[in-house]
Amino acid sequence: MALVSPLSAEHDLETKELATFFNETLGFCPNSVLTMQRRPAISKAFINLNKAVMANEGNVTSALKRMIAWVSSNATGCRYCQAHAIRAAERYGAEQEQLDNIWDYKTHPAFSNAERAALDFSLAASMVPNAVNAEIKKELYKYWDEGEIVEMLGVISLFGYLNRWNDSMGTTMEEGAVESGNQYLGKHGFEVGKHDGSKY
Repeated sequence: MALVSPLSAEHDLETKELATFFNETLGFCPNSVLTMQRRPAISKAFINLNKAVMANEGNVTSALKRMIAWVSSNATGCRYCQAHAIRAAERYGAEQEQLDNIWDYKTHPAFSNAERAALDFSLAASMVPNAVNAEIKKELYKYWDEGEIVEMLGVISLFGYLNRWNDSMGTTMEEGAVESGNQYLGKHGFEVGKHDGSKY
């Protein structure tokens, strides 16, 4: 069971209206947002930040942003966010071969060198202690401009917040996210863990 239970989607109508964004990205409003609305200022600020971070301003595609989120969430171990990120990557048009081989992005031919540089950045920026260094910067600047790097770090930072929130809350994973996690991550031992609604 989650540390704090989510509230009904009807609890805060402003949050509900903003949360229609997630119907496109996930097909449902996440339980994390339904929990945040116990303090509506937090849920509303979070949704607006999410929308700003995920907006496409350059060449960082919606699918790549979600794969960046997956790598970040994998580095921190948050199963809830891993499942949500891979589901959103699928819904935003990530190639099937990339979805099936996200664990092997460093070597799999489905990923370009530009995508590898972005995903390596996500991994390094998500580690504790932080591992972003001159080599990561050099690789990023081969393929991406400064605005695009800011977009990427926005995704990584947003998911840093979500990874802490959802793993600490033990947020119950929604059925659609469980399906996506099992489909794309199951061969590498994906499990719902504390997010199954009864183990926390």
